[in-house]
Amino acid sequence: MSEFKSDFLRTLKERGFIHQISDETGLDELLAKETVTAYIGFDPTAPSLHAGGLIQIMMLHWLQATGHRAISLMGGGTGMVGDPSFKDEARQLMTPETIASNIASIKKVFSNYLTYGEGPKDALMINNADWLLGINYLEFLRDVGRHFSVNRMLSFDSVKMRLDREQSLSFLEFNYMILQAYDFVELNKRYDTRLQMGGSDQWGNIINGIDLGHRMGTPQLYALTSPLLTTASGAKMGKSVNGAVWLNPEMLSAYDFWQYWRNTEDADVSRFLKLYTTLPLDEITRLSALGGSEINEVKKILATEITAMLHGRSAAEQAAETARKTFEEGALAENLPTIEVPAGELDSGIGLLTLIVRAGLAASNGEARRHVQGGAVRINDAAVNDERKLIGSGEVTPDGVIKLSLGKKKHILVRPL
Repeated sequence: MSEFKSDFLRTLKERGFIHQISDETGLDELLAKETVTAYIGFDPTAPSLHAGGLIQIMMLHWLQATGHRAISLMGGGTGMVGDPSFKDEARQLMTPETIASNIASIKKVFSNYLTYGEGPKDALMINNADWLLGINYLEFLRDVGRHFSVNRMLSFDSVKMRLDREQSLSFLEFNYMILQAYDFVELNKRYDTRLQMGGSDQWGNIINGIDLGHRMGTPQLYALTSPLLTTASGAKMGKSVNGAVWLNPEMLSAYDFWQYWRNTEDADVSRFLKLYTTLPLDEITRLSALGGSEINEVKKILATEITAMLHGRSAAEQAAETARKTFEEGALAENLPTIEVPAGELDSGIGLLTLIVRAGLAASNGEARRHVQGGAVRINDAAVNDERKLIGSGEVTPDGVIKLSLGKKKHILVRPL
């Protein structure tokens, strides 16, 4: 479709969010003439979502920003089963207590991107446990299960890949796509939801919901998926060398979050400005035209804008200033990540490798040793190449800390306790 009538689809297309739409013309006309309710489901598999899920949250943000109603659906019910889509093996089952705790933690992030409330265009936070946990199994089989063809379910890529590799697919997991399809029908019945969105790996599950809705008498339902993103070098979004790039501040500081985006590859800057910030497109076009050393300034803008949406403008600007002082002035910025070490332990001396691991700059002594041997480790900006070195109270600076650095961009302050 050359040009969309609706602000929402036009915005998504211009910013690179669209991978597939089940019926472009029908959905565009619906969005152009009325307020549409749409949802995305989020699995509570951890206490926080990570940066790989930001594209979905931004889709809900733009949905609300263009005048529609967004639902963030928490998988409190489906989380009991676990989504098998494109997984090599079954997920570990979580207890109801873990699921509830994860959902409570995840919820904190969404209010930074969506306005929740009781108004007609306010976003809703819904838990599918509200209807799934009370299902009568025999009634569900009779009323819903009869609409599913096992032959068709076996044809989905997410299932075929597991079976082609001769990896088992449990009956429990096989039920997941039925439950997800039923979510769509239930949300339509309760909230007049017409559109489900998600990553491209969810296409089969979403289409299942549209088909079930058709068989169970709903109005026409629609699907929209975003591309599964990788960086220009092929790395998975939301992963860094130190692990997942979490969205909850208690799992990753605003400074470390800012640093992740500051380290964006040159080829990804323009794309990420469109997907992860709300900067106007003409401003993004201007920034994208900059090259040479100016690209680093654009990366700082990218990092600050993305961090501001999640952590607030003040925290984002503080992170940027901390980085500037650390990298440009060589100063000990007070907002650098800090670990505390008992003063007595420093008095007797702590092994360099142990300190590197404790600071989170390496996962093991072996990895820490390789960093030291490679000349990447510095104490108070002085290179250290003795892996057996003991770090003690003599290294504490007049500022009352020891600055431990790995490479040029990772710094931890060690503070005596």
